[in-house]
Amino acid sequence: MGVELQPGREAVVRVAVATLWTSPEAVRPIDRPALAARADIAAWISGMDTDQQVGDCVLSQLLLGERVLVTELRPDGWAHVVALEQPAAKLDPRGYPGWLPADQLAPATDVTDTDPLVVDATVTALHAAPGGDVMVPGLVLGTRLTPAGPAVDGWRPVHAPGHADPLWVPAGHAVPVPTTPPSAGEVLAVARRLLDVVYVWGGVTAHGIDCSGLVHLAWRRLGVVLPRDADDQARATTPVPLGAERPGDLYFFARPGRKIHHIGVVTAEPRPDDDRRMLHACYRQRRVLEEQLPAERTATLVGVHRV
Repeated sequence: MGVELQPGREAVVRVAVATLWTSPEAVRPIDRPALAARADIAAWISGMDTDQQVGDCVLSQLLLGERVLVTELRPDGWAHVVALEQPAAKLDPRGYPGWLPADQLAPATDVTDTDPLVVDATVTALHAAPGGDVMVPGLVLGTRLTPAGPAVDGWRPVHAPGHADPLWVPAGHAVPVPTTPPSAGEVLAVARRLLDVVYVWGGVTAHGIDCSGLVHLAWRRLGVVLPRDADDQARATTPVPLGAERPGDLYFFARPGRKIHHIGVVTAEPRPDDDRRMLHACYRQRRVLEEQLPAERTATLVGVHRV
């Protein structure tokens, strides 16, 4: 597929999850499962120790069908792209830039994305036929799918990049993309489904996720595109007075004189004694959890915003 890609043109992700890297040279031997033409993100994450899971060689992750602009193709099979559906204003006004294997991309097509679906299962797969062989494993929550016809016997046909014929997903695993703004309860319900998911720097999936990835994915599942990084998410949302927060708002954290480095989803209204609670992907405990803000978090709390 890589030979059909062209710099200056759009392409789409053809694997369930493509990882965006700082550079091809930054990739480690442990990262091999994430680089394959049939990337196995679950195996990649389970094969890393906790230090490897927070390596700064990973920038972000892209889901099946996600649009990118190809900006460079290297002879060794790597492509530099801009992820058009992950705003990152401070890095590139077009989207999040980074590197990935070119064979994880397919040329963009003109398939009309009418009545799009979104994966609502935590993890699922695309099959060659209803109940048939798995063609795209590891599909994750929040992935957009383009329907290819009505459901048949509990299975839904969808178009998949890199596949000429429609593939099939269990009908209950893909639902219409919401067309109205989500409620706070809906956002929290999505985020809570990711409780105990392992912390992975740059992760945006139910296999592994970071703090801003959790926020990006929860809103993405509900049809709202937020930037990828926490400081950009702060700029794209509306501040509200501290003390006026409500469930579904966002807490932002920064050290004195430094940019925002952490984000969490408010899960309860604050109490008079400053008892605040949030759900977040915690770097220190290496998992998604819900907790009362400990003293060291409260000391770096710089604001609350609303989407």
